[in-house]
Amino acid sequence: MKNKKRILRIVILSPLIVLGVAVIVLSIKYTPTYVYRLITMNVADVYDYRNFENHKIQGAKSTNKFISQPKEKYVESLFDDLVTKTGFNSFEEWAIKSQTTALIVIQRDTVIYEKYFNGFSRDSYFHSQSMAKSFISFLIGAAIDDDLIKSVDDPITKYIPELLERDPRFHKISIKHLLEMRSGLAYNTSLIPFTNIHAPWHDEAVGYYHPNVRKLLLEKVKITSEPGKDYQYNNYNTSYLGLIIERATNKSVSEYLEQKLWSKIMEYDALFSIDSKTSNFEYMPSRLIARAIDYARFGQLMLNEGSWYGNQIISKDWVLESTRENKSIPRDIYPKWFGTKEKRVYYNYQWWGHVNEDSTFHFYANGNLGQNIYIIPDKETVIVHTGKSLKYYSSDFDLWNVALLLN
Repeated sequence: MKNKKRILRIVILSPLIVLGVAVIVLSIKYTPTYVYRLITMNVADVYDYRNFENHKIQGAKSTNKFISQPKEKYVESLFDDLVTKTGFNSFEEWAIKSQTTALIVIQRDTVIYEKYFNGFSRDSYFHSQSMAKSFISFLIGAAIDDDLIKSVDDPITKYIPELLERDPRFHKISIKHLLEMRSGLAYNTSLIPFTNIHAPWHDEAVGYYHPNVRKLLLEKVKITSEPGKDYQYNNYNTSYLGLIIERATNKSVSEYLEQKLWSKIMEYDALFSIDSKTSNFEYMPSRLIARAIDYARFGQLMLNEGSWYGNQIISKDWVLESTRENKSIPRDIYPKWFGTKEKRVYYNYQWWGHVNEDSTFHFYANGNLGQNIYIIPDKETVIVHTGKSLKYYSSDFDLWNVALLLN
């Protein structure tokens, strides 16, 4: 009887002991704050900015407003195939069930659709998720325009020289490698065995919840392959870009973003979540928070090749270089779903793109849970979609199909 009780106690206590040991090990390796955030916040969502300290970014004191000429039935009809495919009876039902929060369409400088769903409104904050990466790319271009960064071909050690003390190979990584996600930096993508759940040491989580990302970049991130050889979507690339902006400009990324973009054209203020008060470093890959209409304004700026009602906010050359497909990169380094034929996906300088069979193209900022700033140059159109789920919406393909139906 005693042996049975002892065995029962062992069976009950063993998982708790293992969990306790795991918490201690993770706390030592990544800090107790990291473990607490991982446990309490778990999977990232669009309300995470409420759990972090935020830098505030001021909008323009006055700025041009879009003309509004609604064509709601027409725009909603463009989603008919998606509504049918997902099994809903109407666009409104799809918008609610897909957890869409905003949909804005601007065509030829005119708002033809602007609606909000699921409790969101024009004044709501919308989490950018990885759309933030495209804003960081913009700032690299701005720093080049300001002659604070000489070239995308500069080695990152020109701005972060202490990396050389850890590994001389950092000198081979250029700013361009970071922009293209071809740096060769290590990125752990482990899952918990027999599940589809990120392991607690998965770098997606480590980078997101760590209270000192700058220290991670300077002391922990390693190199695993030759720069320029392979493509791997890796959030540390964007964080290093942010650190380079900080070093080159002697400003926080929020301050520089306000100076070069927000205070010039944006209608509302914005937020950029930081890792902690102590570190005070923005989480560059995904925690920019803004209004959906200001995402659309950024899209309109990029559509117009950096010009905003006659004012060149960023150089046309940078817009073209950063958003068009680089055909010199071998297609076989990308995942198979990118495609290799006339109709294909591309990635360049923290922007995504689509090439069509007729050689026209679209480019877009892309974020988890349904965030898109989708730009269609040949139809002079910008579409912004924001949401809280990918169950009935594909950030990579659904607006592509809508764009092809546009007049």
